[in-house]
Amino acid sequence: MDYNYPLSHHWTTEEIIDVVSFFQAVEQAYEAQIAREKFMEAYKAFKKVVPSMAEEKTIFKEFEEVSGFNSYRVVKKAKEGSDGDSITGK
Repeated sequence: MDYNYPLSHHWTTEEIIDVVSFFQAVEQAYEAQIAREKFMEAYKAFKKVVPSMAEEKTIFKEFEEVSGFNSYRVVKKAKEGSDGDSITGK
């Protein structure tokens, strides 16, 4: 990883950990696969920090610009999937 995660200086340490964990889950989906349940846990924690859809979209775009990973695509697959599924970014 040769990039920085999009983070806000307004977030607490715990909130930053939740956001970083979510982006690491997105990375895992692209690099191999991730269990849907594990991904959705990370996404739910992320949404507690970033409840606004507009802010989410902005952060996803910033992350994609630096990493090449499309968070929206992984979230969409996870929402459409079922428990027991593995999610990939591809």
